[in-house]
Amino acid sequence: MLNLHALRLFLKAAELGSVTQAAQELNISQPAVTSQIKKLEKELGLQLLSPLGRGVRLTEVGARLASEAGRLFSLEGRIEAMLEEYRQGQEGTLRIAATYLPANFLLPRPIADFKRGHPTVDVALKTTSSNQIFDLLLRYEADIAFIGGGNRREHADLEGTPWLEDEMWFVVHQEHKLADKSVSLAELAEEPFALRESGSFSREQLFSLFRLRGLPPPRVGLEINGFSELIRVVSDGYGLAFLSALEAREAVERGSLRRIRVEDVRLTNSISLYTRKEPLPAIAARFLEIFSSEVGLAPADFLD
Repeated sequence: MLNLHALRLFLKAAELGSVTQAAQELNISQPAVTSQIKKLEKELGLQLLSPLGRGVRLTEVGARLASEAGRLFSLEGRIEAMLEEYRQGQEGTLRIAATYLPANFLLPRPIADFKRGHPTVDVALKTTSSNQIFDLLLRYEADIAFIGGGNRREHADLEGTPWLEDEMWFVVHQEHKLADKSVSLAELAEEPFALRESGSFSREQLFSLFRLRGLPPPRVGLEINGFSELIRVVSDGYGLAFLSALEAREAVERGSLRRIRVEDVRLTNSISLYTRKEPLPAIAARFLEIFSSEVGLAPADFLD
């Protein structure tokens, strides 16, 4: 096997044309450098240097070896620089998996901010179900994952951290009779709801709330399989909607929807961060650091 330490000393002597100068620059004794080069020549069975006055000159094979060694150590430097960029989170691909809510309302702006500061990093965001997200993490096809809808799960190889509690809001059209009012839950029992499909987190949470309060199930006047369609229908004047604050905030701030505050009711949608139980890739750790700082969120913060 080629002695890379001796090869490095030989290359320096070849570049400077002097073993003595090479020793001085490398802060090694001249006899030590000479000894290593002689040892390298013996191992190769080839003469690489020959005396030339106070310096040395390269033999034909020595010149060829010096040229190749220069490329070798240049490549080594590029490899080290590349690895350092990965260690610092400046290169590579950040793979994020998320359920619908965080993928659409929590992650886009932080990802854009991250990309502006890390233009050489590729970011892949996959929106999918919580069950699929666990598989992606375990197969190393995702580095970090955000799961909403209260789908907290345990797995021996994964770690879940509560990231934020997103409040659930009752919202109506801006001219609805209950807009901006504070009412009891029983008063809402007479109003028609526009709700997402059966099995959706918001729908299940709403029905559970009515059931726990001993009230008849909410009146489902309209069932819509799509957030945007639901917002538009309620904004155009039909029914009540029960939505995550992340989903409804923009329409409320714009004025097309208004909130109804229900006495003694505060429900939330938990969003958790999941990772493998091992050190995070530097690039993922860097994203979470910037995400927390720029968005102003930390685990268990509340979105008010």
